[in-house]
Amino acid sequence: MSSMNRRAALRTLSGAGLVVLAGGGEWAWSAPAKIKPDATSALVVVDVQNCFITGGTLAVKNGEDVVPVINRIAPAFQNVVLTQDWHTPGHASFASSYPGKKPFETTKLAYGTQVLWPDHCVQGTADAELDHDLKIPQAELIVRKGFHKDVDSYSAFEEADRKTPTGLEGYLKQRGIKKLFVAGLATDFCVAWTALDARRAGFETYVIEDACRGIDLNGSVAQAWKDMTKKGVKRIQSDDIDLA
Repeated sequence: MSSMNRRAALRTLSGAGLVVLAGGGEWAWSAPAKIKPDATSALVVVDVQNCFITGGTLAVKNGEDVVPVINRIAPAFQNVVLTQDWHTPGHASFASSYPGKKPFETTKLAYGTQVLWPDHCVQGTADAELDHDLKIPQAELIVRKGFHKDVDSYSAFEEADRKTPTGLEGYLKQRGIKKLFVAGLATDFCVAWTALDARRAGFETYVIEDACRGIDLNGSVAQAWKDMTKKGVKRIQSDDIDLA
């Protein structure tokens, strides 16, 4: 093998976690370095509420499985933000607001096509409360979204009209946050919209796959991952995070 080809091979293998032992010329596996959250990192926990857990009004399949994963990784983060869906009664995103419409059908609103949902996360109800098993005492901020009656809100950064900010971007930037790690419910809606808006705002963005679960309407989970990857969102697992 020529020296140029050898260097190219080494670059490829090193990227896969394969290294050459010094002096011996033998190949050995080396685990890729884990990601260590620092003072410029924040964990964003999206909508881990009773509504989206088994027994809730818009339960995500196996949604409760994200809770122990999030509880395990959260202590590694100095900065944690929670989000909370917080709808008015008769919200524009509820199928019950439109005679003859059923959940998961769509309608046209001023800002575009709106998926219609069962009534869920109504302000002040037990359904809207954060899951009681979520243990993140160091969380600094709860961002409530979807509380404007005529506009839905998936992203933690901006409502669905793409005009109304939540204020999260300014908060994070004022705190010097540069890297966001996103977890929660649901992968293909609020998690994906949050991650995409985080990238648009200039944050280095990771989505922790095993700390999320999706609804998956007509392949929406696969499409969400495709969209996120295209925009530079990094897909990781909780074990990729250095918890030491």
